Amino acid sequence: MAAEIVNPRSDSKTHDTADAAGLSSPDEPFDPAFALHRGGKMAVQATVPIRDKDDLSLAYTPGVAKVCSAIAENPELVHDYTWKSQVVAVVTDGTAVLGLGDIGPEASLPVMEGKAILFKQFGGVDAVPIALATTDADEIVDTVVRLAPSFGGVNLEDISAPRCFEIERKLQERLDIPVFHDDQHGTAVVTLAALRNAAKLSGRTLGDLRAVISGAGAAGVAIAKFLLEAGIGDVAVADRKGIVSGDRTDLTDVKRELAEITNRAGITGSLETALAGADVFIGVSGGTVPEPAVASMAPGAFVFAMANPTPEVHPDVAHKYAAVVATGRSDYPNQINNVLAFPGIFAGALQVRASRITEGMKIAAANALADVVGDELAADYVIPSPFDERVAPAVTAAVAAAARAEGVARR
Repeated sequence: MAAEIVNPRSDSKTHDTADAAGLSSPDEPFDPAFALHRGGKMAVQATVPIRDKDDLSLAYTPGVAKVCSAIAENPELVHDYTWKSQVVAVVTDGTAVLGLGDIGPEASLPVMEGKAILFKQFGGVDAVPIALATTDADEIVDTVVRLAPSFGGVNLEDISAPRCFEIERKLQERLDIPVFHDDQHGTAVVTLAALRNAAKLSGRTLGDLRAVISGAGAAGVAIAKFLLEAGIGDVAVADRKGIVSGDRTDLTDVKRELAEITNRAGITGSLETALAGADVFIGVSGGTVPEPAVASMAPGAFVFAMANPTPEVHPDVAHKYAAVVATGRSDYPNQINNVLAFPGIFAGALQVRASRITEGMKIAAANALADVVGDELAADYVIPSPFDERVAPAVTAAVAAAARAEGVARR
């Protein structure tokens, strides 16, 4: 049973709004968002009692010195006698926060706190928000490397592209703990799970599908690479200037690499051009796709319009032409929500003290997530709810098993 999330700092006798900041006053309507966030959404809680001097002498000095000395002699004991193997650093620079963009480290903290409580609520994993006052990629990498002895894993969050790719790569090279950029890989895992089930529902396989992705940022690039790894027939990616293809001279290094591995059909031009006859639309960019372009997709198409709060294709429009429709919103069926992936992925990786998170571990997570749906598979149910209590245990077990199979587990 998931633990109830409460705010021990809230005061039920007050209006709990942000009057001191000038954001509301006693005359304004009650705002539950400010009420929930007053004092923050997290607190540190001890796991051992300190009731008397004997407890104190064991939890702190002099007893703690024995444990410290043992770890100094055998550093691997840190996993057994501290919380290191059970805690994740949630790291951001505040440059790509949800739909808010570059709002800075302080303003990102409510989101990072939210991420941390989702780790705990859905995966039983402790997490600590860390908002950094720098946007320099090397400074971020150096800072996280210096913090790493305290953590069993690093979840990069809301860092803008293309720096996020460089930061993740360099951290993976320098650290021997899992590093995971959720905006990339969490989104990709849940998308693949939903797409596998949509294909199954229609009697097809991934290899039968041609997909078009709108958005060549962190999520779009990761989804494209992941779908190719999983065996999709073809995928093309579009940015603001059209299809990412080898004939373009304005591509970044990341997009140039993407052009080399995607778009086997050799499509050039606009997103709308690519959608003609496509089996799958995946939106991770915002903007609006014209209805005629959706209508031009292949019969029995899938539309995953995941921009929040406004999907690239409104579900009412998508349902006119698509066999399966998914969004990023909780008020429509088939929500592509990262919380289905990252808590279980980290829980599985930490359980076996994995040195990194591999492609095989991510594919295992996607397959496990898809399998949770089971015999209940339907057009409006290709992905489970985040509140389905089967999700986290299934993903955790699959990731742990994959880590052992791929030789990155250390217990």
